[in-house]
Amino acid sequence: MSLDLLLPFGFLFVLVIYFMYTRGKFEKEILQIYDKKFEQWKKTTDFKKNQEKPCKELVGLVYKENYTLSIELLDNKVLDALEKNRFQIKEKQ
Repeated sequence: MSLDLLLPFGFLFVLVIYFMYTRGKFEKEILQIYDKKFEQWKKTTDFKKNQEKPCKELVGLVYKENYTLSIELLDNKVLDALEKNRFQIKEKQ
């Protein structure tokens, strides 16, 4: 009687061990795939580009002298932009 049940339980035990082994192997493969994809993503994306916001930089001062405006440049690199009229005027309210 015990021999009759030994065969199905043995078969069930072997299946459980097999499924545990294949699941562990599958999980390791998935983790390796995700690690590879993560490394590729780190190589292709630019973290600093997304994090850095352009900041305002003081490059000159504007003075009013006898009904005329004069601009005193602190950085001569912006002279080109001023000559080509590439600037905006904002009013503080």
